[in-house]
Amino acid sequence: MDKFTDILVQATANVDQEYFLLNVHGADPVYRERVYCYELYHQMRCLWPPDCPYYLNGEVDKQRHPYFEENGSPKPDFLVHVPGADANYAVIEVKARDPAAADMRKDVQTLLRFRELGYERAVYLMYGNDPAEMQERVAAAVEAATLGAFELWIHPLPGEPAVPIEFG
Repeated sequence: MDKFTDILVQATANVDQEYFLLNVHGADPVYRERVYCYELYHQMRCLWPPDCPYYLNGEVDKQRHPYFEENGSPKPDFLVHVPGADANYAVIEVKARDPAAADMRKDVQTLLRFRELGYERAVYLMYGNDPAEMQERVAAAVEAATLGAFELWIHPLPGEPAVPIEFG
């Protein structure tokens, strides 16, 4: 899927402030992962090529799926795949600003499980964070051997595109 990276970059740039930080009556705005994900899904679908063999699906529950019978049923934020076929392109986990180390480890384990099942790309997209800080925090939270098995993308601000982060 040659256009996937371009779609991700443009879709993240199209996420406006009100979906990045949710306004709360009588309180400061807050980061809400579901609100961000729904808007990101919308933006990606608007850019999705009509002739693409892959589908973009959100929160596909893998409960009772034969590949996950023994180790629980993960529910990644997005899958790029052909449902019902062995054609799996990307799995995406999204995390809002300042995630806990345990949450990062859980998300990376989900990404790794899908890579083991043949997904070509595993994307960890974090939004509302400083790229350099998150590179350090992710590297400290997960096993060093896993750093090359997934892509870390940081979406620091609304109206700007997410950027891929390299582990040195």
